[in-house]
Amino acid sequence: MRTHNIWPGQPYPLGATWDGDGVNFALFSVHASGVDLCLYDSHEPARETARYPLPEYTNQVWHGYVPGLRPGQLYGFRVHGPHRPLQGHWFNPNKVLLDPYARAIAGTWQWKDSDSLFGYTVGGPEGDLSLDREDSAPHQPKCVVVDPAFDWEGDRPPRTPLAESVLYEVHVKGFTARHPQVPAALRGTYAGLVSAPVIDHLRALGVTAVELLPVHQAVPDRNLAERGLTNYWGYQSIGFFAPEARYASAGVGGQQVAEFKHMVKALHRAGLEVILDVVYNHTGEGNHLGPLLSFKGIDNASYYRLVMSDPRYYHDVTGTGNTLNVVEPNVLQLITDSLRYWVQEMHVDGFRFDLATALGRETNGFDPRAAFFDIVRQDPVLASVKLFAEPWDVGEHGYQLGNFPPGWNEWNGRYRDVVRDYWRSAEGTLGAFAGAFTGSHGLFGSRGRQPTASLNFVTAHDGFTLRDLVSYNEKHNDANGEGNQDGESHNRSWNCGAEGPTDDPAVTRLRSRQQRNLLATLLLSQGVPMLLGGDELGRTQKGNNNAYCQDNDLSWFDWENVDTDLLTFAQRLIALRRAHPVLRQRSFLRGRAVRGLGFRDIDWFTPEGEEMTQAHWTSGATQALAVFLDGHGISGLDPKGQRLTDKGFYLLFNASPAPVTFTLPASDWLVRWEKVLDTSEATAATELRVVHAEEEITLAGHALAVLRQAP
Repeated sequence: MRTHNIWPGQPYPLGATWDGDGVNFALFSVHASGVDLCLYDSHEPARETARYPLPEYTNQVWHGYVPGLRPGQLYGFRVHGPHRPLQGHWFNPNKVLLDPYARAIAGTWQWKDSDSLFGYTVGGPEGDLSLDREDSAPHQPKCVVVDPAFDWEGDRPPRTPLAESVLYEVHVKGFTARHPQVPAALRGTYAGLVSAPVIDHLRALGVTAVELLPVHQAVPDRNLAERGLTNYWGYQSIGFFAPEARYASAGVGGQQVAEFKHMVKALHRAGLEVILDVVYNHTGEGNHLGPLLSFKGIDNASYYRLVMSDPRYYHDVTGTGNTLNVVEPNVLQLITDSLRYWVQEMHVDGFRFDLATALGRETNGFDPRAAFFDIVRQDPVLASVKLFAEPWDVGEHGYQLGNFPPGWNEWNGRYRDVVRDYWRSAEGTLGAFAGAFTGSHGLFGSRGRQPTASLNFVTAHDGFTLRDLVSYNEKHNDANGEGNQDGESHNRSWNCGAEGPTDDPAVTRLRSRQQRNLLATLLLSQGVPMLLGGDELGRTQKGNNNAYCQDNDLSWFDWENVDTDLLTFAQRLIALRRAHPVLRQRSFLRGRAVRGLGFRDIDWFTPEGEEMTQAHWTSGATQALAVFLDGHGISGLDPKGQRLTDKGFYLLFNASPAPVTFTLPASDWLVRWEKVLDTSEATAATELRVVHAEEEITLAGHALAVLRQAP
């Protein structure tokens, strides 16, 4: 069987490293008693062609070097050690395990054919305490040795400043799976995402970055496979260095790595950054009843947080069954090595950290000075990229919005809730709405943080699409097979008529207007806006607010039924934001006095043109207000690098169903205004209309208007 010798090799770097003559293998494990390297036939992945015990153990790393091996070689590990589940040890050399540092993974998990992917005998009398002896090789994907060489052709990251960034959250497959202008062979792939019509759409829309739902190799849940579904979103990571193979059009024998790099290079050429949604808080191996695929069989007690009083079980703050043990130095090394790899080797521009509170949990709970944050902050590679935290997990005191350290930007769930409540016409929301609109100073206005610390969003992958948000009062998740019990419990009323599709033109107009209100608020707010991909097209999931398992038309973009008016509105709205630095400031507005009677750099007014007082903020008697933003002296660059200077903006908000008449406040220098946007109109193509100080302007119910200081 063997055709090669094995030499001692080196303990670093971890993983499989090809040097042109052979491959060095290195695997961290504290509690293992031995590690076998297994090689497999690329044409028959279940057939083992060689097995070598790794000959050396240095600093808790097992290692060996096999001369003559080349890229494309399939491999896995069998790890020996104590099988003592009650002490947290699940070693089982009958199971082939994935390398945590594998650069590529080939093959699929065969759940239906066997229980061999579990370390215990499923259904046996001893339950998870038993030792299953069936070989998992025929049903387990394999790791791939990869050649890292790639011609980047002088690739340079766009390095878009945060204040100028507009993120676009999108699923690699769903974005192009139904795109009629993308070649059929490329739909749903990395290559398809950078095909000409898709790049054209992104550039015309005006976003500056794509935020990709997880692209680390992920495990499809067995329970979903048994129902004919799959984990479409991909939040069950198993390979933190390996691009998801199902999105590769060029092959999965390592070709997925080059295809991913090509995608990044093409996006950079188009001026677009690449942000990855990464899941380092847990893995796809689940709890004590989950499969034995990688970390659990390599060194369960090191990689996972276990219940101290009963290490058979996992300390789970993620809701997935397990939590990675970031207190362990080698697990921290795994995460930071992975992050550096994606920046240095794959050229990505930043990360969105799923359930990031879990990464900041020390022994006594969340700590903004946790080792993970300290390591990232002092790392010269990681400190220079964009870092977005989902600032919560499901553990005790898991909601940590506003508590992440400087250098981090946070998904602002309160912004989402406040903006939605305001446009739902909820009473008593004016003060919270004003705070959210101006960058959430109450959350981020300390420790040198600025409005850009707030990642603003009104919809995201997890929840209703924008169209569904204003069209459904209840979730409709029956297709998920969970009795409609999954997902957010309800949507609160938008008073937009009956559930779902309607032929009532009045209801249709109101729903469209509410979509424009939410988009306009998002893109005119201070902070960093994130647009859910497809919201600009009017995408619907038919009321499903938890489409994590829907890899089908329900989740894929419908490019043949686009709301062209909404798309035009979104394009012009983003262009307005990019053209005016006052709408995307780098520091908080302070309410400082400027020229003119009663005006500051920001000032809030009643519809009567009076400056808002505490009584106005708290009375709850009105759902309409206006804000003045002073742009004098504020400058920036347009997309072509030309210097921009601003003047003043006056924004009118009316969340009530009835029209409201606004009187423009008196001023000795702000005399003439022109209306540049009105959400009561189908697109942003508002004809410029000049109005003067102390004149009246009537704004329709459920509408927003933007006035710009006229020359």
